[in-house]
Amino acid sequence: MSTAWFLKNLLSTLLLPPANGLLLLALAGLFRRRRWAFAVALAGALLLLAQSLPPLAGWLNRTLEEQAGPVFSDPQGAGAIVILAGGVIEAAEYGGETPNQRSLVRARYGAVLARQHQLPVLVSGGLAVDSRRAEADVIADVLENEFGIAVRWRETRSRDTADNAVMSAELLQAAGIRRVVLVTQAFHMPRARRLFAAAGVEVVPAPTELGQYRVWPESALGWLPQAGALHASYYALHEWLGLAWLDVQALLRREES
Repeated sequence: MSTAWFLKNLLSTLLLPPANGLLLLALAGLFRRRRWAFAVALAGALLLLAQSLPPLAGWLNRTLEEQAGPVFSDPQGAGAIVILAGGVIEAAEYGGETPNQRSLVRARYGAVLARQHQLPVLVSGGLAVDSRRAEADVIADVLENEFGIAVRWRETRSRDTADNAVMSAELLQAAGIRRVVLVTQAFHMPRARRLFAAAGVEVVPAPTELGQYRVWPESALGWLPQAGALHASYYALHEWLGLAWLDVQALLRREES
């Protein structure tokens, strides 16, 4: 584990829920005798509350979904399907690690598209901190053994989406492929698409879980704080933070040139 990777993930954790609100509450508690402590505590509590509300979580995700592209219909000359890993979990009933919910949704949709369009498949995902096998290997085994889809390439060295793009591009370009169908969740697609384009790969987006989030709840209970909404806010804010960082990097490069 590199120091830069650790610091990047530490900073990301502190800026995202629930740590962002808890950090403000801890700061207020530490300086509770200061005049401004109550305002900081209130801000932390309101931040946690807002991020736990389904309407806000829905809005955050819909803003990303609107950039993800429509439902996939045409490979537009793509030479391969790239499925991005989204994590694995330990499952004793499977005798080891298995794809988590995000990875399984991506794998299933990638299998459907591979069967429909007869395109070769690349799965990208390296070894997570607490895993024993590369995510690409775990997901590829499920594709081959359970979905009956052959996996031509397994990119097993990446640690994040930027690595996914660069290391997948190496395998694809060696095979003469420069345009791919990219499969990932809709909320993840805008950032993934930008990173693959920066790596020299043209992307035909195939977002999955489109239309999952609602801005306006269908019942009064949808206005109450929920753990699921906090979870959804976490992923949406993670993506917006990543997109902002890409914008900063682009600005710095322009100033250097």
